[in-house]
Amino acid sequence: MSHDETGFAEFFDASWDPCLRAVAASTGDLTRAEDQLAEAFARAWASWRKVSRHPAPRAWVVHTALNAGTSWWRRRARELPLAGHDAAAPGMPSAGLDTPLLAAVRRLPARQREVLVLRVFLDLDIETTAAQLAIAPGTVRAHLARAVAALRRELAPTKTTEDDPCSTTIR
Repeated sequence: MSHDETGFAEFFDASWDPCLRAVAASTGDLTRAEDQLAEAFARAWASWRKVSRHPAPRAWVVHTALNAGTSWWRRRARELPLAGHDAAAPGMPSAGLDTPLLAAVRRLPARQREVLVLRVFLDLDIETTAAQLAIAPGTVRAHLARAVAALRRELAPTKTTEDDPCSTTIR
């Protein structure tokens, strides 16, 4: 095995699971995420010399996978109805993702979803995320803050009067 092959094999082994979680969180469909990620890793292999020098190769792979999904949707936009596109696919919990959280992430706007998966799922810093998405670091911060606020609002437990020790019930 050449040095390039060994380096790519090590990168692939170490990166598949975190990248799959990031793409699955964005797509909401584990099977489609696997397909998109396989395409992205194939492209990474084809451009391995360039990708291996990238400041965040995992981000490159995730971004390429998400772009592959966008291209797929564009080619099939007239063929498939969009009803239920944000529903979590069966089998997602096996990927280590919480189904209600995944559904909430899927309802975020696309750019907020991209920022969230790169910052949280791949643990990239703000500057690397901004460079990967070709946006300003301040824009990354704004999208992340909006995404987190939306997730908190949506996933916050609802408070009932039984849960509130200060409430009184008049009978």
